[in-house]
Amino acid sequence: MASTFGDKLKHAWNAFSEKEDYRSRANDYGASYGLRPDRVRLSVSNERSIISSVYTRLGIDVAALSVRHVRLDENRRYVEDIHSSLNACFTIEANVDQAARAFRQDVVMTMFDKGVVAIVPVDTSLNPSGSGGFDIRTIRAGEITGWYPRHVRVNLYNDRLGRKQELMLPKSTVAIIENPLYAVMNEPNSTLQRLIAKLNMLDAVDKQSSSGKLDIIIKLPYVIKSEARRKEAEERRKAIEVQLQGSKYGVAYVDGTEDITQLNRPSENNLLKQVEYLTTMLYGQLGLTESIFDGTATEATMINYHNRTIEPVIVAIVESMRRVFLTKTARSQLQSIEYFKDAFKLVPVSDLAEIADKFTRNEVMSSNEVRAIIGLTPVKDPKAEELRNKNLPEVVTPPPQPKQPAPANRKGELQNGST
Repeated sequence: MASTFGDKLKHAWNAFSEKEDYRSRANDYGASYGLRPDRVRLSVSNERSIISSVYTRLGIDVAALSVRHVRLDENRRYVEDIHSSLNACFTIEANVDQAARAFRQDVVMTMFDKGVVAIVPVDTSLNPSGSGGFDIRTIRAGEITGWYPRHVRVNLYNDRLGRKQELMLPKSTVAIIENPLYAVMNEPNSTLQRLIAKLNMLDAVDKQSSSGKLDIIIKLPYVIKSEARRKEAEERRKAIEVQLQGSKYGVAYVDGTEDITQLNRPSENNLLKQVEYLTTMLYGQLGLTESIFDGTATEATMINYHNRTIEPVIVAIVESMRRVFLTKTARSQLQSIEYFKDAFKLVPVSDLAEIADKFTRNEVMSSNEVRAIIGLTPVKDPKAEELRNKNLPEVVTPPPQPKQPAPANRKGELQNGST
């Protein structure tokens, strides 16, 4: 039904309309910030070095894997997605501030930076402490600041107050995920921490060498031993400083008998070599290469990277959520939380046609499933949904024929002898 011009005027709305009174009630919205308050803030030592780029790369790659609330069969094979509020947190919206992928990256970044992260159900249908059969509606990632026998203290962002709060929560309701690469990244004497310390030292040396000081020594034409000579040398030094400070181009003059020695030359140390050595060692322990960062990695390199680095991280996240967010009853009903990897992401376009032909010919995928991977809309032909080798002729089964009555003999009797 087409709307009339009067209906359009009646229901029209504009965000800048003066009729709305939300402008006069700005203080009712709560605390206000110039920057996003719930965003992950890395430690200063990590944020000011190349470590932040490593965390970001790993966080993006782990977040690229989808996590879903699913149902399995008796052989632990995927059957279907469960349309639950928990699955909506994994696939659509984790909370009012984060989409599903942003939430996964938040979890990974916090886990790498702090060594351990807690996934907390914020909005639930029932009190998690009193009942296990509750529906999870929103979840958030928080930093664990205190450990107790049966509880943890979590620093969590409160989206209603607009600030972070510390909550004491039971371990049975919180998914606690420890970094599987903790010994490499978070231990005090790990490779990553040693690299951070060397980078900080190198930054301090660079800052000192580029501080703007001249670092020069003036050789005067007389021996400075008496107090009068020291005062005269001090006055000479101040005079040169005044000349340089007041000169537009930093030019000063000295006496012909005075010599000036420049000291701010590059300092010879092995910090850079140590940083390069630790960086190579860290990349090897994490399964990273330079080609992964610049996008030129081969298929074998990416497979090794996913198997050695990405897979342990996502498995730790999924197993922890499966243990806490699913009750024994749900697990007995073959419910599970699984991660899924798009196998066609690393396939070049030149090989996609051959792979599609093999998958459809061997009845692994239908034509519409292949079209969905390429990005095309499905066709309405029923044959496009069939798992059938289209290179073979279709076998048409003839319809069953109706049974014919038994023929009669010459005497008008049936073959079985009855009249």
